[in-house]
Amino acid sequence: MTGKKKIVIIDDHDTFRASLRQIVSRLPDFEIVGEAADSRQGEEQVRRYRPDVAIIDLSLPDRSGIQLTRTLKTALPETRIVIVSMHSKIDYILGALRAGATGYLIKESVSRCLHDALDAALREEYYLDAALSPEIVARLLDTAEVLDISEATYGNLTTREQEILRCLAHGDSVKDLAERLCISAKTVTNHRANILSKLDLHSTADLVRYAAKLGLLEDID
Repeated sequence: MTGKKKIVIIDDHDTFRASLRQIVSRLPDFEIVGEAADSRQGEEQVRRYRPDVAIIDLSLPDRSGIQLTRTLKTALPETRIVIVSMHSKIDYILGALRAGATGYLIKESVSRCLHDALDAALREEYYLDAALSPEIVARLLDTAEVLDISEATYGNLTTREQEILRCLAHGDSVKDLAERLCISAKTVTNHRANILSKLDLHSTADLVRYAAKLGLLEDID
């Protein structure tokens, strides 16, 4: 092994991983030591190689990049995380940073921004893609004191409450949810009230933000 900084790539798209390999091959101070196409393999690779930086896709087949980031930062806090995504939604960005990522890149900007993001990660500095609009950055700053999200609070919910939370966050109505789960609309409403109380939230909009920040939304590409 050389003195180069080690990178593990975790992304389920073969073409994108190939693009990252090509980009990193041109960076004299970095080398890729492992790759994975899902979070389980990715976690194994990171635990095995203990890289300086892990580049993680926001959306993985078996677990979100936000959830994986939280797990890795707990187990291996010395490994820096740079999230890559097709999305620039504020909730995803804030969720990634709160999970422990130091960088967030839009995939179409990776060839231009990756080196700067890696350097910033090694300095333990935050890096946001320059493609993000000033409005997004301003909103991130304004949202610095919003919901305190943790898997511990999510774990206080029952299995049925977790299911209903995910469905409500995806936009399902109380009526549709009641029909799908074969329960009454009143029961769904009661579950919703219990969820809000346990999580100290106040509206369905809060539920959506909570789910996004915890990486529970499954419709991200």
